Amino acid sequence: MPRRKQFYSIFSPPSLSMSELVKTTLDHDETDLLIDQWLDHRGHGQLAYYEWFSDIRERRHAVLSQKKQILAWNKGEFVPENVFCRTVDTGRLIPLDRTWTTHVYHHHSFKDRGLPMKPVVFTILPELMLLRGMHDVGCDEIYIIVTDLKRQEMDDVTEYFKMVCRYSSGRTRKPSMERRIRYEHMRLTHTLLRQRRTPCFPQIDLVVRALLYDKQPRFFVLFSHHGTSYSQIFFTHTSYVPDADIFYDLPTGCPNPCCNDDCEMIRFPRRGLETATVLNIWGKGRRRKIQTRSMCNWVDCNVLFANEDSGSTTGSGSDISVRSSDSGDDRITGQTCSKCKLVKYCSVDHQRKDWEEHRRVCVKPIV
Repeated sequence: MPRRKQFYSIFSPPSLSMSELVKTTLDHDETDLLIDQWLDHRGHGQLAYYEWFSDIRERRHAVLSQKKQILAWNKGEFVPENVFCRTVDTGRLIPLDRTWTTHVYHHHSFKDRGLPMKPVVFTILPELMLLRGMHDVGCDEIYIIVTDLKRQEMDDVTEYFKMVCRYSSGRTRKPSMERRIRYEHMRLTHTLLRQRRTPCFPQIDLVVRALLYDKQPRFFVLFSHHGTSYSQIFFTHTSYVPDADIFYDLPTGCPNPCCNDDCEMIRFPRRGLETATVLNIWGKGRRRKIQTRSMCNWVDCNVLFANEDSGSTTGSGSDISVRSSDSGDDRITGQTCSKCKLVKYCSVDHQRKDWEEHRRVCVKPIV
């Protein structure tokens, strides 16, 4: 029996196969080359990020909770292998040198005009590196949708997707809310059509909702190459939002040395949840729950610790030992590195295996 043809509906889960946008994919090797080019770049924008990372290095870390986000550059030159970020999903401290595959969705006119997509990724590369580094799993693929929206249009589109995800996705809608969603969809469609924006709003809506439904990304980017606009980052859970205590002074990314703090090439949530765009994703009538775990810092280990208590450390340097929970069960609580107190291990063997990488960030915390 032939498969039933799918039709676009603003209330039905779409599929990426329905989209008319062109998908350009940059694999891990191409992303790695872009990172090398960014490190070699000596423009004002790159210098601003270098100064910011230098400030991060000067701040150093204090003895923090195992759950708290942290960004650390404690040793060596400024390369991704020496900058470590604590992941929000496993609690590991992992360098930023992990690459990813980037999927860029854009209108066919870009391809017809011979406009490459690498500059799009290059423009927001520092932010992508930081957001990728915050996740141990689930960020091997990053999705970007390229538009030419102006600032107010980007604001309106952002509010539309927040409303749709909050009141429509996976839930029974009230008639009044359904009418409101239809009205906003129609208004945005006609507004962008009148301004000759590409892609049209139905195509933007289709790809965004298909990504949320099919791929379930930690975040995605709605990019605008319009000079007076900005690019928006959409997060799919509050735990994926960067901590304001770390990123409050992240550079805007603007290459103009005379720009101010109101200038934004990409709207990075420097004030955390206060300014972040978080989509409330529902599935089967329930809000999707994300469980934050604490795992052994050795990347090939799947041990999940019983609780967040770091326990006592033994030995000198970064030596550790493992004890069972005092409650009498056999679950591993793990032991914290006695030198930096930033990571936990399930065994001495895994601590030794991880040392070649962990030594690049392991220093005594400030008092």
